[in-house]
Order: sequence, then structure tokens, then C-alpha cells
Amino acid sequence: MSNLFEFETEFVDNLRCIPMQVRYKLDTCGIKLRLSEWNQMNLAERTALVELPCLTAIEIQSYQEYLQKFILELTGKPPAQLPIESLPPWMDATTIPPSLQEKAQEIDVTITLQQWFALTPLQRFALIKLSRSGHENKNFAAAMAEFNLF
Repeated sequence: MSNLFEFETEFVDNLRCIPMQVRYKLDTCGIKLRLSEWNQMNLAERTALVELPCLTAIEIQSYQEYLQKFILELTGKPPAQLPIESLPPWMDATTIPPSLQEKAQEIDVTITLQQWFALTPLQRFALIKLSRSGHENKNFAAAMAEFNLF
């Protein structure tokens, strides 16, 4: 499967958790997918959400429409909507979010602007999500290592 990170390997085989690639697409198209909804899907349906493109404006709209219809059919309820940011922090290669720097400093790492710039938007997204307070951050250090940040 494309764009799955090494730090996600413990659940990649059966996709028991929502991978960062899908979470990225969800934030991009403004759909909230609950883990309980994800768990109602079979492996082929989960894999489709990983593999379907969601980069261009047309792809984003198609992904959103597909997911809205699919979740409605699956659960009988439309999915919750998320606000779509015009410039989400993972798309800004010139500014490292302070909360991310603080989390990195907890493991004695400082991310340079050059390193941040070199990351893909998906990598930046993963680091931001893994560094949020209240989030289970067990994969943060593994992601930092995978992205060659220490």
C-alpha cells in the first residue's frame, strides 16, 4: 500500500487503525471518520480509502463524495464534517508549529527549518498529529527517526 509509514507497521497488515495517509485525506476533504466507522469496514474497503487519490481539487471532491456516500450506506448516518483550513500547518513549509518543536524538545531534538522544508506534506501532517496534546504520542519518536530528524 502506498504512503504507509514504517511507524505504522504494527497495524498495517489488517489496517485496524486509520493510517496517517487516510487521516491526511480526511482532513483535506473535511470528513470526520470515527474509528468505530472504520472498524465496520472490511479490509478491501479500508484499502480503497488508502489507495484512492486525494490531491487535486477534483480528486478531493471525489474522495469527499465517495466517503460521504459510503459512510451513509455503512452506518445509516452522514459522516461528521470537519472545517477545511485554507493553509493547514503541514502545507506551510516555512513555519514549524511551536507545539511540534516543544514535543521534539521533549526527546532532545530541535527541528531546523531546512529539515521541515525537506519533509513532504504527509510527513509534516504525521508529525503535527503525533505531537498534539491529548494524543497517544507513542509513535512520535519513531516518526522522527523515520524522517531522519535525529
